[in-house]
Amino acid sequence: MSTDNQELGSELDEILAPAAVADPYGFLDRLRETDPVHWNARYRSWVLTRHEDVGAAMSDPRFSSDRISPVIARERRKERPDLDMVETLELLNGWLVFRDPPEHTRFRRLVHKAFSPRIIAAMRAEVERIADELLDEATAKAGRDGVIDLIEEVAYPLPAIVIASMLGVPSEDRVLFKNWSDDISALVFGAMEDPDRHGRAQSGMAELVGYIGALLDRVRVAPGEDLASALVQARDGEEALTQEELVAICVNLLFGGHETTTNLIANSVLALVQRPDQAALLREDPSLASKAVEELLRYDGPAKAVVRIAAEDVEMGGRTIKAGDRVFLMLAGANHDPEVFDEPGRLDLLRDKGSHLGFGIGVHYCLGATLARLEATIVIPRVLERFPALELADTDLSWNPVILTRGLQRLPVRLTGA
Repeated sequence: MSTDNQELGSELDEILAPAAVADPYGFLDRLRETDPVHWNARYRSWVLTRHEDVGAAMSDPRFSSDRISPVIARERRKERPDLDMVETLELLNGWLVFRDPPEHTRFRRLVHKAFSPRIIAAMRAEVERIADELLDEATAKAGRDGVIDLIEEVAYPLPAIVIASMLGVPSEDRVLFKNWSDDISALVFGAMEDPDRHGRAQSGMAELVGYIGALLDRVRVAPGEDLASALVQARDGEEALTQEELVAICVNLLFGGHETTTNLIANSVLALVQRPDQAALLREDPSLASKAVEELLRYDGPAKAVVRIAAEDVEMGGRTIKAGDRVFLMLAGANHDPEVFDEPGRLDLLRDKGSHLGFGIGVHYCLGATLARLEATIVIPRVLERFPALELADTDLSWNPVILTRGLQRLPVRLTGA
């Protein structure tokens, strides 16, 4: 390899460099143009950036979602394994997103009975009520300068309250989930430069699992109309979920049910503040909300990537991905592929062409997609309507330095329309 190529390869490995975290799209555009099936030496992983390749891999059973089992096996083989970490990883291993068929098929079939589109649609009035209450509170909390952190006041609490309410978590306990979620997310979403992520994840997971176990015990004795009760009672013939499976699924739903939607709401509001012409379109015609959310998912969605493990050797783009290799499927790269989307770097709420991969495809299509869409289509137009002169209060924004998700640490805005 020439010196120039070595330098290029090194640059293209810096997926968590500050510039790439702040603007992953320019970084991924360059990667897609120069090396779309790229071996990242820094993280010893393949990185796919073309829409065609990412979509194909998400639908190909040779790319396994079971990325936790190999880590558990490696830890167990150590002379002195960290048994607390093994316990944490085994809980994660029960999440739907980390399972392959046939286990995934069975889990999803049972969970879907308690998480159907009909049940989600029935949540509309409740989501509208929560959104209005949070916006009222945000207005009241804004100081003389009218500034709030939109994530702290709206984007985080809305989905957290909704999913906790669905699971039957008492309102006074919902604040507990923020710290637990932060601790677990560092491990799940690839904060690879954080040396403390394993220890914090262990602590957060242990506390969350204990809480969920007690919640499930309560609903067995006195079931209600909540999602936890529905999961406990879910049956497919004689088949039901075990206690361990129920705990894993509830933790997965509580965690995944708000993290992604928080980032979707915040990223979308930021994009619309930065593109007032597009904000005006949605403000003037709220019926565009569903179409707008699809474009916002494509333009700067909450998921940058998903991870797969090659179950066997796979030929792709003239490269051989070996069995056991880790593969990052860069949704953010696929959703800005000019082969699929005209002017992909432009936000266009009226866009008609191209299908984004923001919620995945195939058997691992996001179980919570319907709920996330419902929440986003309700709260984003309300923010624009309530605060017609909304503007950034600070342009120096910080993004979470992780590989798999795209999320701001804060979103300070001035509610000049309040």
